[in-house]
Amino acid sequence: MNPLRGITYKVLSVCIFVAMASLIKATSVHVPPGQAVFFRSFFAIPVIVTWLVLRGELRHGLETSNPMGHLWRGLVGTTAMGLGFAGLGLLPLPEVTAIGYAAPLMVVVFAAMFLNEKVRAYRLSAVALGLVGVMIVLSPRLSIGAEMDSRETLGAVVVLGGAFFAALAQVFVRKLVQTEGTAAIVFWFSVTATVLSSLTIFWGWVMPAPTEFAMLILAGLLGGVGQIFLTTGYRHADASLIAPFEYTSMLLALGVGYFIFGEVPTLIMLTGAAIIITAGVLIIFRERQLGLERARQRKATTPGA
Repeated sequence: MNPLRGITYKVLSVCIFVAMASLIKATSVHVPPGQAVFFRSFFAIPVIVTWLVLRGELRHGLETSNPMGHLWRGLVGTTAMGLGFAGLGLLPLPEVTAIGYAAPLMVVVFAAMFLNEKVRAYRLSAVALGLVGVMIVLSPRLSIGAEMDSRETLGAVVVLGGAFFAALAQVFVRKLVQTEGTAAIVFWFSVTATVLSSLTIFWGWVMPAPTEFAMLILAGLLGGVGQIFLTTGYRHADASLIAPFEYTSMLLALGVGYFIFGEVPTLIMLTGAAIIITAGVLIIFRERQLGLERARQRKATTPGA
C-alpha cells in the first residue's frame, strides 16, 4: 500500500477521463453517440491487452466463470456511456460532470435494493442531500417556460439517465468482483461495448473528418489508459481514501469548459454541484468508518488476534 501513489494514479485517471470527454464533446456536433462509444471502446482494447501482457496476466487474467454477468454489466455500462456521450453534445461539460455525480448516490440506493446492503439514516440523508443538489442543477433545464431550450432539456434527461445506468453498472461490478478479476472485468466490458455500439451503425454513422477521426482514436486510447490508472490507484490505496479525488474532475471540467468551449458556469449549477459533492464526500466518509468498524470486528473474532 502506497497512499500517495494511489492518490496520484487516481488524479491522473480523472485528468485523462476529462480529456477523453472533451474530445468526445468536440466531435459530438458531427459524430453520433453510438459511433463515439465504438471508438472509445475499440481503441481501448489494445491498451488494455498491452497492459495485461506487461503484467503477465493475459493468459489467465481474462478467464471468466460468469459470462452472463459480464454481458449484463456490458449492456448497462454501454447504455450509460452512450447516454453520457449524447449529453456532452447537448449540455456544457461542467453541467454533464455535475449531473454524473448522481451515480454514486444512486449506487447506495441500488445496493440496498439489489445487494441487500444495510443502509441506515446517515447515508440515506446524504443521498437525499445529494439528490437535492442534482435537482438544483437540473432545475433551469426542466422548468416550464418560454425560455426553456428543448435541446438542453433533452440533454438534462439524457445525462440523468446515463447516471442511472452508470449506477446500475457499478452494482453489477460489485457482484462480478466476488468471482472475477479486475483484468477480466475491464477487458470484457470493452469487448461487449465495442460489439453493442457497432450495432448502432444502422442508425446512421458518419465518415469523420481526419481531425475528428484522430480525436476519436485518441479518446479510445485515453479511455484505456485512464481505466488502467484508475485500477492501479485502487491497488495502492483504500477506495475510501482516493475516492474523494474524483471530484477534482469538476475543477478540470470548469477550466476546459470555459477556455476550450466558451462555457460560463451559472451560479445555480455551481451551487447544486457543491451540494452533490458534499453529499458524496459524506457517503465516502461513512463508508470508511464502516470499513474500519468491520475490520475491528473481524480482528476481534479472529482466534489469536
